[in-house]
Amino acid sequence: MKKTVFLLFLTWILLPLEVFAYGAIAIDDQPGDDDPAYGFSINESTKADAKASALRYCREYGGNHCRIIVWFETCGAVAISKKYRGYGYGRHKQKAIDDALEMCGSKRCEIVAAECEK
Repeated sequence: MKKTVFLLFLTWILLPLEVFAYGAIAIDDQPGDDDPAYGFSINESTKADAKASALRYCREYGGNHCRIIVWFETCGAVAISKKYRGYGYGRHKQKAIDDALEMCGSKRCEIVAAECEK
């Protein structure tokens, strides 16, 4: 009993110390672009850092009109086909992947990035 109480107390004390890592997804989604540039960031200390990093990667990949499509705290995924795009996020990688594929809306969509904070 004492061990259980101690563990509950320790969890209660340490819970506020949990540090969140942020991620973001940017995409240059120009009409007719078969291979859109995208950027993906993970494990950034702030939302602003996550967004800036995703935009930087998108531009490095060749995007000229990159924009943030989503930021997240745990897992994120991007799905792309020739015609459609989708993204997803959630507490688990599979949820992010499933949501990205559903949003993409085509059986030809492929996951091009899926990551979770470490």
